[in-house]
Amino acid sequence: MTPPITPDLLTDFQARGLVHQSTDPQTLRDWLAGTGRRVYAGFDPTADSLHVGHLVALMLLRRVAQAGHEPVALVGGATGMIGDPSGRSEERNLLEPEQLAANIAGVERQIRAILDGTGQPVHVVNNADWMQGVGYLEFLRDVGKHVPLVQMLGKDSVQSRLDRKDPESGQRGTGLSYTEFSYMLLQAWDFVHLSDALDCRVQIGGSDQWGNITAGIDLGRRLRGRDLYGITCPLLTKADGTKMGKTAAGAIWLDSRRTSPYRFYQYWINLDDGDAGRCLERLTQLPLEESLTLHAQRESNPAARDTQKRLAEELTGLVHGASGLASARAATAIFFGAEIDHLDDSLLADIFVDVPSREFSLSLLAGEGLPLIDALEATGLAQTRSAARRTIQQGGAYVNNRRIADTDYRLTARDLTGATTLVLRTGKKSYALARFQ
Repeated sequence: MTPPITPDLLTDFQARGLVHQSTDPQTLRDWLAGTGRRVYAGFDPTADSLHVGHLVALMLLRRVAQAGHEPVALVGGATGMIGDPSGRSEERNLLEPEQLAANIAGVERQIRAILDGTGQPVHVVNNADWMQGVGYLEFLRDVGKHVPLVQMLGKDSVQSRLDRKDPESGQRGTGLSYTEFSYMLLQAWDFVHLSDALDCRVQIGGSDQWGNITAGIDLGRRLRGRDLYGITCPLLTKADGTKMGKTAAGAIWLDSRRTSPYRFYQYWINLDDGDAGRCLERLTQLPLEESLTLHAQRESNPAARDTQKRLAEELTGLVHGASGLASARAATAIFFGAEIDHLDDSLLADIFVDVPSREFSLSLLAGEGLPLIDALEATGLAQTRSAARRTIQQGGAYVNNRRIADTDYRLTARDLTGATTLVLRTGKKSYALARFQ
């Protein structure tokens, strides 16, 4: 079923805080008021997965589809071989062809998983398809001669790198190679090519893409006499200015093999109130009215964390599907006392990442098994065997969140909830992992 046309998509973007800059807003608004427009965003395959920072562009494309238009996602098989200098202080490592191909496949799967099902055609294209076989001299003749050097040098993304001094020599301008400098030409040509092939007239991207987008707009005017438009959205940052999606353990990826649904869910649950409110408006499909209601609830009862919970559920369901959301909920409940039954070791490690652990010999689980009293003392959950005994007698000892009242209880292989792991607990919140190797 084709979704209803939103009469003013640009205003919706602005109301959600999704517009940092745009070209010719009124003309752009009028163009978007038509039907079946095509709008594109680019994703360079620098890894085999996208991360949280890409969600803004992906959600913009979803909104494009829900407004009755056709999203175009460009995977940079050609530009990814170079690397975009925008927003970076140093050059990217060049990728081997095999790794690049694997990255492209992974990124395309994620894009389709998020954009398919909107009821609109989704175009996923690869700029290597039109750049392969194009000769260097041919490209300079047909494209390069139409892009003034003064224009390229004036872009903030270029200036910031040219102004940077080499830490060893002290010379300026050593931080940008000619390869990276050429990136702008390639992205500009992508825009013109997509306007030729798909009548795609709008490019969206992060605020650091403004220079690349406007270079494409200017090239379209010079080469085709055609009006192209650009929208940039604010980068996804926290209130303190740091990039969102970064943790002490690394980036928050959209691939469950890199970041489990539980860790993904917990990332949003643990956001500060202000950050969660902005993300709810920018990254979910909730009506603004519902976001405002949650904002009011947050003001009156911040401890309930209703905004964070709704945000975590919406985004985990979108990225990891119903099964991923269910597993994340179940894992979250475990940390708050739900009984644990048959979880794999990697998920247990994610859930209890900050919990002390102790390794034991697997042989201790054979025969009569390992006395629970000894395990509580060895993991530090009890200071002495006598204290462990009292904890059990008072009903405060748990194995896999199942209360154990027998002071003579012994752990055996049947107590393993993972392949090698079981979870011990005393009281309400004191946990430890027992690993048997």
